[in-house]
Amino acid sequence: MSERSPDPPANGTEAGWGTLALDVVSVFASVALVAGLLFAISGVWPPLVAIESGSMEPHIQTNDLVFVMNEERFSGPGSQGDTGVVPARAGDRTGYSTFQQTGDVIVYHPDGDTRATPIIHRAMLWVEDGENWYNEADPDYLGSADNCAELTGCPADHAGFITKGDANAGYDQVGANPLSSPVRPRWIVGTAEARVPWLGNIRLSLGTFVRGLVV
Repeated sequence: MSERSPDPPANGTEAGWGTLALDVVSVFASVALVAGLLFAISGVWPPLVAIESGSMEPHIQTNDLVFVMNEERFSGPGSQGDTGVVPARAGDRTGYSTFQQTGDVIVYHPDGDTRATPIIHRAMLWVEDGENWYNEADPDYLGSADNCAELTGCPADHAGFITKGDANAGYDQVGANPLSSPVRPRWIVGTAEARVPWLGNIRLSLGTFVRGLVV
């Protein structure tokens, strides 16, 4: 009676699993490296945001991926005090522009609520605590208000930025239910620096590396 030959070792299978594991580790290491470099440059986490709606069109569009930087790192000419943010009113004087219009585009927590989805809009002008900012604002963006008394948050309850989406008809601080009161500097996450069209669709696969924003 002949003896049964032993099964050949599964070296090929083991090698295959080892290669797969190495590939997976390499991918995660590469993503972590890119994320770390972007964080080192931006000073903001997450350093990338995905745009979920269209109020910054046509300059920033739905599904764009936007790189955000700490607003104090490279402030432009005409920045407001030590905030690092250049409002559009100051940008008109200095010629400073981002995303085809004057002033900085900022990411901020509406009314300082860190649990709410952040908003990415343009800083339009700065108002001081108690200021009647009706006369400083562009009348085209004040809705039906004819004076400060008819304008939400006027006089200003505190100092901050009046903001607006490029495609919106009014300021964020206007209307019966404004998106936010004047944006305090400590509510600001950072300034938008660059956009990559359509890559915002990858935010689900990258998790906290990319954050979704309402605009």
